[in-house]
Amino acid sequence: MWWRRRKETTDVTTDNWLVVGLGNPGAKYEATRHNVGQMALDVLANRMGAKFSPHKTNSRVAEGRLVPGGPKLILAKSNGYMNTSGGPVSALAKYFDIAPDRLIVLHDELDIPFDSIKLKTGGGHGGHNGLRDIAKALGTPEFTRVRIGIGRPPGQQDVADFVLKPFGTSERSALPVLIEDAADATERVITDGLLAAQQRYHGATGGAQ
Repeated sequence: MWWRRRKETTDVTTDNWLVVGLGNPGAKYEATRHNVGQMALDVLANRMGAKFSPHKTNSRVAEGRLVPGGPKLILAKSNGYMNTSGGPVSALAKYFDIAPDRLIVLHDELDIPFDSIKLKTGGGHGGHNGLRDIAKALGTPEFTRVRIGIGRPPGQQDVADFVLKPFGTSERSALPVLIEDAADATERVITDGLLAAQQRYHGATGGAQ
């Protein structure tokens, strides 16, 4: 893979991170559960004072630093649909010369209760088609995931319908805190490492504690 060649031919550790928020494009989807990763990405962009602009990788990109002299963050949203996230993410990683260990993907997670955050590197996709496509395109699942809990649909509601609908009334009051927590968790991974971020968030019930 191109990223293996890069790591083998340089001793310099890049201070750049590629942070991708998963979701579907367009106003129809922007407030849905499936787009919560992009909502958290917007929080990070606001913190950096950065704006998203069209990019040749079929994405919208915002670049900046959270603190002066800190790591450079490349925030990206695919212009394509969730199930085809792999192509744009792979193209972004290649364009910016980012290895998978410097990639963080923010995404919705059905298997985590709403209002909770979990983090991990690697592992399976758990049926999440966006993660599946990214791992396939990169040739590895070894990238970090900020998993934003949306919970399972109630009763017999179809999963596909559930993730493509806006958050319910009772969820909306807690949603701003949830996406701020996801942005905070992403920052913690970058500044302090995955283990420190896990220790901070994996003890959380109903948000970070």
